[in-house]
Amino acid sequence: MTGPALVTLIGWLATLAGMSLGLPQLIKLMRTRNVEGLSLFAWQATLVINLIWLVHGLRIEQPPQWVTNVVALGTTVPIVVLLARAHRRRLFGVVWPALAAAGVIIGIDVVIGSAAYGVAAILPAVGAMAGQSVELVRAAHVRGVSAIFTVGAFVNQCLWLTFSFLIADPGSVIATSIAFAITGFNLAWYMLRRLGLRPLFARDPVLEPEPEALLG
Repeated sequence: MTGPALVTLIGWLATLAGMSLGLPQLIKLMRTRNVEGLSLFAWQATLVINLIWLVHGLRIEQPPQWVTNVVALGTTVPIVVLLARAHRRRLFGVVWPALAAAGVIIGIDVVIGSAAYGVAAILPAVGAMAGQSVELVRAAHVRGVSAIFTVGAFVNQCLWLTFSFLIADPGSVIATSIAFAITGFNLAWYMLRRLGLRPLFARDPVLEPEPEALLG
């Protein structure tokens, strides 16, 4: 297989994985109404990620990147809405920081360039995945987290990391390398929790009620 053909294949495989990534989590959330182990902050950051990579993909003329994130918004937005409701947060107050952050990072991409964008894009990526990491470590239970989503997130980053090296785009390589490492950690920790590992640094249930009961 030639170089351009391989890039196209990996790119569209990553696109297919990315487009369907949030769907198992959304289905589980709608079916069970259980938000145990899910991070609202992580999904706010995911909203930022979808917006900035959509625009970056358009700028560097890579359809796999922008198509993935157009479709991904169809699952990210409903999950943000449901989690905001579960935590009794006003939707506007949850969404506007994500929109503002996306605007700043897109501005960096336009004004400074791809490498600077890659560094800036690390922030929401780390926020999304590290926010979920914190919940996986601290939550009393992780029953609200979709196993398919957690495995899929890691596989998806494997594909995007490969794609980024093939297209030799500095911004993509920088961001996907870190995302790959954190999704690997989340997958490993999720498996440990499901195998019976107890939470670390657990929140005080008296001071901070479990949001599961709030989704209703």
